[in-house]
Amino acid sequence: MDKRTNMIKLITPVELPNFKNKMGYRHQSMMIGSCFAESIGTFLQELCFPIMVNPFGTLYNPISIANSLDLLLSGKTFTGRQDLFYSNGVYNSFYHHSRFSGSDQSNTLAIINKQTAEAAGVLKKCHHLFITFGTSWVFKHKTNGIVVSNCHKLPAATFERYRLSVSQITETWIPLIDKMRSTNPDLHLVFTVSPIRHLKDGAHENQLSKSTLLLAIDELTAKYGDEIISYFPSYELLLDELRDYRFYAADMNHPSEVAVDFIREKFVASILDNEAIAFSAELGNILPTLKHKTLNSNDNRYVLFIENQIEKTKQLQIKYPFIDLEKVKKKLHEKIDN
Repeated sequence: MDKRTNMIKLITPVELPNFKNKMGYRHQSMMIGSCFAESIGTFLQELCFPIMVNPFGTLYNPISIANSLDLLLSGKTFTGRQDLFYSNGVYNSFYHHSRFSGSDQSNTLAIINKQTAEAAGVLKKCHHLFITFGTSWVFKHKTNGIVVSNCHKLPAATFERYRLSVSQITETWIPLIDKMRSTNPDLHLVFTVSPIRHLKDGAHENQLSKSTLLLAIDELTAKYGDEIISYFPSYELLLDELRDYRFYAADMNHPSEVAVDFIREKFVASILDNEAIAFSAELGNILPTLKHKTLNSNDNRYVLFIENQIEKTKQLQIKYPFIDLEKVKKKLHEKIDN
């Protein structure tokens, strides 16, 4: 018997989906949801993908994410008296993460409305919308009835906290998906569930919460089919294929840098088209230069090295004229200027 057939399996491989709608550089995309969406989205932005990431900031539950997308479809303009409240020295929005909060009301509104208008334009024409659900627990404001995206450190008594049911999620998302696709028929949605556990209520409650999200996504996928909706198993990759605490950060909850890189590689390999894979591999040879530091910036060898990377970037731009590499070229020139 071949010894290889008798080897102990050290991991449980997670089968990746065969995405029918691949992602590339020729169309815009958007990522919205939890900090996992933020992590993957920032990584893709570094690779110069035309992608917008979390225009409302980090969002965790399916209702808040749906509300945000609905606001983009409606062309919402935020106003001070109706949409902001003052607390702890800053103006806040129940639809936004605290990174949008500010001490000046006019400036806060300007930033929010600029981002909202830009995101509304992207949503109308993007080909891929990536949605990451983090938890099925929500906080509903007792006075205005809004399922808030962020509590902004208000007293717990201000909110009603409860776990969504599968039907509450699907009944919110089905009309939203229909509305988004009536505006943008080419839109393809990719759902994923964040692998970061929410252990505040205990391990069992976390499993119930994540299971609710998975069942809701499964129902949406069954209704629309994989031509419209796909699922990427980030949750399963960490909990099954990387089933070891060495793949977690020091808090034993968030994935480690190695685990994040592993999931990113799986994501890129499964969803990017061939052109995007080829370009990102070439760009990936240049990007480390942007983080490279030298002890002697006056060293001619270092200057020649940077100039060589600039020339490679120029050649890459000629080869792929539809990809914006201006930020990369600017950062490389700054290294020489400095």
